[in-house]
Amino acid sequence: MSTIPQNIDLGKQPSESQDSPAERAGGRPRKRRRKSTSHLKIVPETLELREEIKAAAEDFVRNVAKDRPFSKDELEKLGRDFLERHEWPEKYLGFAMVLLGNFFWKQQLLAIPFERRMLLLPHCLKHAEGCPADYDEFGLDCETCGACSIADYKVKAEQLGYKVLVAEGSPIVLKIIVEGYVDGIVGVACLNVLEKAIDKILLAGVPSYAIPLHSGDCKNTSLDESWVWDVLDRYEPLPEQRTASYVPLMRQAKLLFDQPNFDQLVPPTRTGDPGQEDSFLAKTEKVSRDWLANGGKRFRPFITLAAWDAARGGDLTLADTGSSEPLEIPAAVKKAAIAIEAFHKASLVHDDIQDDDQYRYGEETLHLRHGIGQAINFGDYLIGDGYRLLAQCAVPDDPTAVPDLVQKMSFAHIKLCEGQGAEMSWTAEPSLDLSPLDAMQIYALKTSPAFEAALYSGLRLAGNAQDYDAMVSAFCRHVGVGFQILNDLKDWRGDVRNKVITGQDAMALRPTLLLALAIRGANAEQRATLESIMRGNDDSPLRRMELLKQVFEQTDVFTQAEALVEKSRERAEALADDVEPESLRRFLYFLVDTVLAPEDEPTPLEQQRMLVDLSVSSES
Repeated sequence: MSTIPQNIDLGKQPSESQDSPAERAGGRPRKRRRKSTSHLKIVPETLELREEIKAAAEDFVRNVAKDRPFSKDELEKLGRDFLERHEWPEKYLGFAMVLLGNFFWKQQLLAIPFERRMLLLPHCLKHAEGCPADYDEFGLDCETCGACSIADYKVKAEQLGYKVLVAEGSPIVLKIIVEGYVDGIVGVACLNVLEKAIDKILLAGVPSYAIPLHSGDCKNTSLDESWVWDVLDRYEPLPEQRTASYVPLMRQAKLLFDQPNFDQLVPPTRTGDPGQEDSFLAKTEKVSRDWLANGGKRFRPFITLAAWDAARGGDLTLADTGSSEPLEIPAAVKKAAIAIEAFHKASLVHDDIQDDDQYRYGEETLHLRHGIGQAINFGDYLIGDGYRLLAQCAVPDDPTAVPDLVQKMSFAHIKLCEGQGAEMSWTAEPSLDLSPLDAMQIYALKTSPAFEAALYSGLRLAGNAQDYDAMVSAFCRHVGVGFQILNDLKDWRGDVRNKVITGQDAMALRPTLLLALAIRGANAEQRATLESIMRGNDDSPLRRMELLKQVFEQTDVFTQAEALVEKSRERAEALADDVEPESLRRFLYFLVDTVLAPEDEPTPLEQQRMLVDLSVSSES
């Protein structure tokens, strides 16, 4: 699949009968129906009809409010209204959504300098027979031989200053955006890929323009080439207010861990002493700081920064994504965000030891590289460093801010230890005495505290967060449980961004929700199989995995788990519905959409990419 993220999903614009932006934020059509949508992704058969729908879409969104991006649900509603108004069939819904998203963002995309744009092309445009190009970590390394249209677009775009990727899969694209290399996307993709992109990175608010392929056939497909040239070489200054975007805050969260910011916010002690960097006395600090500064998505620090901004009105979401100026965020907020990441990274070190996991971020875990004792010490060091940072988060005229943060973090640590301890206790003596409620309680203890600590920290540093206490706790419990269930499901697909090995949690016989659902729904024969697995009667881990998967499929636990993720999503959204100010309510919706977005099975090319450090230079 090709990667064309940021394009179609954005734009929460009302049609003539829709509510204002503020009203939309409080009453969004949040219900989702996760079912087959293939019948809604038909590209109109003739160029004449495609051009007619395109012109109508541009007119339809001309006077739409562009203060914030759409959710996928809102864009779908807009698409249905659009089709009904013009009496076009429902089968064109996906196509219409792409075009409406295009014209929501078009003016803002055209205002981005060429050197700050990216052109994304699908590998399926290549000439299938005899293509001389090879794949590297970023996608197809085009030889510009002239045998297909990829070379035409690539050469022209690079002459203009674009970054060009011939690739598939949205994760690498979001990473490139957050790294700060590009601010807008022009891309080509099939409707299947564009639908997945909506659920993933388009929510962030990145100006984009997508050209749909005529079919989802991944071999020698075609497109309306003139649509590419409509935007590829055009630049027009922005005549209106820009749309809110979380990209500036995402970039700021990443920059916290880059030099020289990291050393300024978290000054080294021993490794900062000339001549001591390689001393055995400095090893703990060196390895721990390296582990903290590298790896991971920085999502929890982002939550802290964005929650602080949202509680204050969300002004930073309107920052110029092309500006190199740092955002005006107090040092206390930045230090709290780094502390949250320190606690999170410490928990990963200890969790990997306790679960005997082999990989983290595509590399061997710390305890495999340095030994268990050293790894435990690295994690302990990070906990201490985190509390040191929190002690430095003083807020003028608010003497209780630091004690409140420390108390919240300590509660989060206690909950995490209770959840991890419960998991290890069951794993030590596995039995059929495991209910779905038991599993979800473990999830709530293990996963939710990190989200709660990150969200609370930002709110508390913005002012008195007492009115949000109950909401934050309940909201993060639902988000955390849903997130962990999604991890269960990913474990069966092979989570290449993290643990790499398919079915690892299942083979280790951890008290997952999937296992609990299987126990509840198993018949006598299936229970006997599960009992045999728990007694270790079969020494082959792969055989255990095969048997477990068979029982899981027979008891339909994957479908049940997906339904529970949906329920978690709905409950979290219901809590967000009543939150003020509107900027905070919008951010909570964004968290739900982002954390609980369904994960598709990674392609082999995605697997390769996610194991390689991104190193796109501004000249490439």
